[in-house]
Order: sequence, then C-alpha cells, then structure tokens
Amino acid sequence: MLMLHRLTGGLRSLKLRITLGAVAAQVLGLGLITAVLVQRAEHDTLRDQTEREQAEAVRSAALLSRDVVDLQRSMGMVAAQLSPALLRDRAALLRFIEAQPVWRGQFSHVFLSSPEGQLLLLADEQGPRSIDYSIADRAYFRRTLAEGRALVSEAVPGRLSGAALIVLTQPLIKDGQVYAVLGGSLRLSDHSLLAHLVDAQESDRQVLTVVSDAQGTVLAHPDARRLMQPLQQEPRIAGAYAAWQAAGSPVEPSGLQLRQAGQVVSAAGVAGPDWMVWRARPEQELLAPLHAARAEAMAWAGGLILLLSGLTLLLLSRLLRPLEQLEERAQTLFDGAQPADQGWPTVGGEIGALSQVLQRVGSERLRLEAANDELLQRLRSVLAASPIGIAFTRQQCFELVSAEFCRLFGREEAEFLGTDVALMYAQAEDSNCASMQILEAFRLGLPYVGEWEMLRADGSRFWGQLRGRPLASGQAEPGTIWTLSDISEARRARQELEWKADHDPLTGLANRRQLELRASALLNGRPETLPAALVFIDLDHFKPINDRGGHAAGDAMLVAVAAAIKSAVRSTDLVARPGGDEFALLLEHCKPATALRIAEAVRGALAAVELSWDGQTYSIGSSLGVAHLGPDTPHLEAWFAQADAACYAAKSAGRNQVRSAA
Repeated sequence: MLMLHRLTGGLRSLKLRITLGAVAAQVLGLGLITAVLVQRAEHDTLRDQTEREQAEAVRSAALLSRDVVDLQRSMGMVAAQLSPALLRDRAALLRFIEAQPVWRGQFSHVFLSSPEGQLLLLADEQGPRSIDYSIADRAYFRRTLAEGRALVSEAVPGRLSGAALIVLTQPLIKDGQVYAVLGGSLRLSDHSLLAHLVDAQESDRQVLTVVSDAQGTVLAHPDARRLMQPLQQEPRIAGAYAAWQAAGSPVEPSGLQLRQAGQVVSAAGVAGPDWMVWRARPEQELLAPLHAARAEAMAWAGGLILLLSGLTLLLLSRLLRPLEQLEERAQTLFDGAQPADQGWPTVGGEIGALSQVLQRVGSERLRLEAANDELLQRLRSVLAASPIGIAFTRQQCFELVSAEFCRLFGREEAEFLGTDVALMYAQAEDSNCASMQILEAFRLGLPYVGEWEMLRADGSRFWGQLRGRPLASGQAEPGTIWTLSDISEARRARQELEWKADHDPLTGLANRRQLELRASALLNGRPETLPAALVFIDLDHFKPINDRGGHAAGDAMLVAVAAAIKSAVRSTDLVARPGGDEFALLLEHCKPATALRIAEAVRGALAAVELSWDGQTYSIGSSLGVAHLGPDTPHLEAWFAQADAACYAAKSAGRNQVRSAA
C-alpha cells in the first residue's frame, strides 16, 4: 500500500509529467526519424533510377541519331556518283544500282525519281527495276525539292507494300537545280533502324521502350499493332506525353524526366530526324525491396523506443527536480529586471553547473551589449563620414548601409535593411551572374572587384564599381563588407577612347586597325568562316574636289561617300575607311556572286552621289576590287594584295567598274 501511495503521488508531480512529455517526444522523434530515413531512401532510389533511366534514354537516342546519320551519309556517297549523264543511260544506271548490294541492304527498298516525282527505278529484295509510279504528291518529296537538302520523312503508309515506312531522301543538285531525288525506305515492322532498342526491351521485360516522332506518332513499339498509333494511347506513357506537350514538346538530346503516375518515365530527343525515345519502368518494381526493409526497420525502431523510454523515465525522474526554478530564472535572463547573480537555484551536479553557466552568460551579455553599443556607434560615425558607399551584407541581405550608399541609389536606409542585394542591379540576370563571380573570387581567397549597371529608386541607372571582401577569408556566410563608387563618367570616357581606337573620326566607319582585326579573325576561323570576301574601293576624280573646293569640301564628300556605301550593303557587313579616299568592305558569310552584286550596288550608289559646295556641284566615281577568301589564301597581306590588285585592274580598265581577283 505504501508503494502504491508513493506512485500515485508521483503521478501528480509536475516534474514527472515533464519527464513523461520528454519520453513521449523521444518516442515521436525516433519514429519520425525512422520514417524519414526510409522515405529518403525511397526518394534517393527513385532519383538514382530516374537518372539511370534518363541516361539510358539519352544513350539510345544518340545511337539512333548515329544510325540515321550513317544512313544519310551512305546515301549522300551514292548520290555523289549519280551524275546527270548516268541517269540518262538507263542500262548503266541499273548496273550501278545492282553494284551497290551493301547500300541497298540497309533499306527495305530504294528508289530514284525525276524532279517531277516519276520513279526512274525501284530496287528492293527483287533487285533494281523500272516502274511506272509517281511520288509527286508525297509531302517528304515536295519538302526535299523545296529545301534542297537531305530529309527524314514522317512515318507514312507504303502504297506498294502497305507497310508503315520511314523515307530518307537525298536531292541530286547541279548548278543549283535538283535533277533527281534518291530515296531509301525503312519498314518500321522490320526493326532495321531500331534493332538495338528492341533487343534492349527483350532483355528487360519490365522496361517499355517506345520511339515516336515529334507529333507523337509511334515509330517503334514491342507490340507491332501500336505502330503508327498516337502515343497518348499507350497508358504507361500517356501522362508523361501530356506533360511533354505542356512543356512545348522539346526534342531534347540531353534527356528529360517526365511525371507519370506509377512509372519512372524518361525521354530523349534524337538529333536529326527530331524523334523521341521514351522509357517507362514501374515504380513498384524499384521500391519493393525498400518496402520490406521499412517494415523491418519500423519493428526494430519500436522495440528500441520502448527500451529507451523506460531508461529515460528512470533517469529523468531523479535529475530534473530543480528545473522549475532554473526555468523561471532563465526566462528573465535577458530582460534586466533582476541582477545577473541573483535568483538562481543552489544545487550541485549538472543542473548546478548549468545554473553557473547561465549566470556567467547573463554577466557577459551585459558587458557585450555595452561594447556592441559603443562599437556600433563608432561604425555609424565612419559610415556617415565616408565619401564612398559602404554596406555590410549577410546571407545576401543588407544589414548596414552608409549615407553615401543611400544617396547613390536615392533610397532611405530603411529601404535597404533586410532587403536582398538584388535590389542594387538594373537587371535580374546581372544579380545572378555577379553572385557566381563573387563566390568564385572568395573561394580563391581574393577580394571581388566588378563593374555593374545599378538601378536608382527613380528608375534611372548608373555604372558602379563594386568591391567586396568577406569578414572570414574565403567564406561569405559570416558577412561581407562592400564599397561602391559611381564610375559612370569614367566608363563613358573609357568607351569613347575604345571607340576612337577602332573608328575613323571623320566618317564614323571602322578604321584600318579594326578592318585588319576582323579580317584576321575570318582567316584564322576557316573553314567555318567561309565564304567571305574583301572589297577595296578607290574613289575616282576625288582630287579635283580638294583642289577646287578645299579640304572642307573633300571631307564633306567623304562623309557622303560613307553614307552611300552603308546604304548599299547588308547590316552585317563591315564598312571601313583605311585612309584618304580609300574605303573597304568586309563581307562575312557572302558567296562570290553575292559579293559581286554588293560591290556593283556600292558602285551604283557612289555614282549617284552629288555634293553642292559654294555654288559648285561635285560628283565622283569608284573603282572596286573584290577578293574572295579561299581555303588556300596564305595570310592577311596576300588577301589585301589580291583586293588591291583587283581595284587597280578596275582603274586601269577605265574606272567606275568592279573587278574580281578570282
């Protein structure tokens, strides 16, 4: 009875109720931790498998793209041998096609048609033969003629075989005209192009691999009945396909992860034909081992919780009796209503040690608050007197700003405090770019210095030089000190100097230095920069204008010439004045015929220039020399010499004309 009475009295104790609450929290905490760990394992497993599935989809798409490129390359090699003369000799053409068994074996059948769509021959498993058949109404045939390039068709039903086909076409072109179209067809049911995808599916029955075109038509499927059907009819991919459409139907070779209930779905674009490879694997298959492990883990966690709860109850019931007084005193630790060394419980052990620590904390707090107040006052004095903007940030937010910093932005101090540093920048992209540069500089142990366009409160902008250094070397977390200066005028002056270094001050055109730099870049970038051309322009009858009207009239004529040249060229062409009455054009991505047409247009524009000066009307002509950049042009001097020689030839031939170095 005595033991029962003590137990009943203990249950009414506040200390025991606190102990039971702590035990309950422990039980809940262990249970939640166990559940969270298992859930995290499930999440990580799905994430890892999703990444592997995406990598497999990317690999399959890359292999498929490579196969298409190989087929197009082989078709291009055969097409290069089909001259117009060979097409006119029917017997020789049939012999040539018969001599290509390896190439023909890559396709279900191949054909050659005239530009009007009439088949000149058809070659399949029966061999090459003539056939009276027209493909003029086929969309892929019309696109091949219109675009003049190799194409991969959409899936189409074959009229001769009735099977679903993909057709690769190659136009045969001479002098810019298509004289025939070579084509090869692939039956989707034969898996000739998609064999590696079908083989992969047979080795892993849980994975569904499907290939579709960009419009969602199925090109490859384990079930041949699905071919040529809409992809949304496949239940394991329909949700992912809808999400892909909602995202704009991106044909992304680097892969996509798409949502589908109960499935892990990945997709990747096939570069070239713009197909999509889809892979679906059931989530339940991946998570089955984890579900079993979760049940076992929860059972072990339950037993451990019961054991720890009993031990905790026994221990805390003896140690936590003085906590109530300690809690009450600790609640007044920072309000200053009581002296720091009074009101604490006089006990030993850990609680007594904690009581002494809290007493020291209270005393130290008072001392630190006084020191911080004094330091903060000094810092505010420094910030107020500084001639440049100063700010302190922590975790990308302002904590202190100087008066000059506020003046630069036209804002009050309260508008900055607690605000993200992105408030400074004129563009959101600048904020992101600056953040990456700042972190990299701090990581290397260097201060950061950068120039950025800043935004004032009234919407106006200025260029500022931003300098920063972290409080702790290499780490931005403890905080960063920044200085900011308005360098708008200095930047404008620098840009003006840079502009003058590359431009002619009279006409505003590029000078010889800029012309040589751009021309050297074209030379060094070959063959990607081909075709290109250089045009030298020498004014005819310019000297009499200087002699009769003076140099002012000559300068006015040069300005008018510059305007006339710019009006006759493309917006991407570089117009330069190397010196005197000499001008030059640098024509990038310009075929020889186009270069001569532009040069002729410039000659005509200059011939129409008239200058009225002191009652006199002056006109000029021009001699132009065109030099085309070729793969064998040895160096810049040689290219310039070719253009100069062509210009001299134009003058020698009577002036006011265009001559080509080629």
